[in-house]
Amino acid sequence: MREPLVSVITPTYNSEFFISETIDSVRSQTYTNWELILVDDASSDTTVEILKKYAASDTRITYHVLKTNSGAAIARNTAIEKASGSFIAFLDADDLWKPEKLTKQLSFMQTKDIAVSFSSYELMDEKGNSLSKMVKALPKVSYSKMLKSNYVGNLTGMYNAEKLGKVYMPNIRKRQDWALWLKLIKKAGFAYSLEEPLATYRVRDDSISSNKLNLLKYNYAIYRKALKFGAFKSSLYLIRFLIEHFFIKPQQTTQL
Repeated sequence: MREPLVSVITPTYNSEFFISETIDSVRSQTYTNWELILVDDASSDTTVEILKKYAASDTRITYHVLKTNSGAAIARNTAIEKASGSFIAFLDADDLWKPEKLTKQLSFMQTKDIAVSFSSYELMDEKGNSLSKMVKALPKVSYSKMLKSNYVGNLTGMYNAEKLGKVYMPNIRKRQDWALWLKLIKKAGFAYSLEEPLATYRVRDDSISSNKLNLLKYNYAIYRKALKFGAFKSSLYLIRFLIEHFFIKPQQTTQL
């Protein structure tokens, strides 16, 4: 089985406390045919200096700096545009991958001829301490299921760019990753998961999910701005999201 190039997309913004650990988790992959494309969103801390050092020490790592703060969507899309890989994967600047993440996920996708995949992931606190919890991935997710809630952890997602072409995120400030996976699943039919955890998500105090009102506001924006639904249809899907997210809860956070 051939070893295709995997393009890893990582936006950064004032990430000096976490970015080294994130990059190291990519460099520690058992699968080595990857390129890491870092796009800094006009950081005001020492993030860019850290990126320079890594790029100087590993030719697989490149970085680009946006002149003005433009948001994660622009940063990610800039990286996607520069990507050369047959597969495109995502890792935010404060999250981590398990060492065998790429090896296992690529084998899964190639063996089963899958265009879009994701996995379960573990949770850690802001200081990197394990919370002994795992978000368990559903075995597969359809477009209609994804409309109700985002079931693809962006830090675990990967798609086959040779099959689907390069797919970009809408230029909205929050939840643009959900819109991306909606686009991809609509093209591919389904996203399939490895149910073992292949990554670790850092739970931040300022995360969207920590503020339920903001979560609803940003979700509504996905329906209205990204998917171009009318006001009534957007409101209807927001109600479906509430039912799915708070009552059905098919994607469970379990104790490790």
